[in-house]
Amino acid sequence: MLFKTVIVALLLFMVYNLFRALLLMNKKPNPDQPSMTKYIGRRLIVSVAIVVLLLIGLLTGLITPNPRPY
Repeated sequence: MLFKTVIVALLLFMVYNLFRALLLMNKKPNPDQPSMTKYIGRRLIVSVAIVVLLLIGLLTGLITPNPRPY
């Protein structure tokens, strides 16, 4: 259960970074605010971490895929 909670939390963090980048894209640029690429880069790193965690979970048996339909 903890494993799935971590995956969901990382997904929510990824969506948060996506919307932060969207807000920065629509604002006027200020020299003191962080760039949009900071949040897009975080989103990319989090998505790679999610894929790696899913692969580890599948290989160790923490999560099981759906059975075959036939």
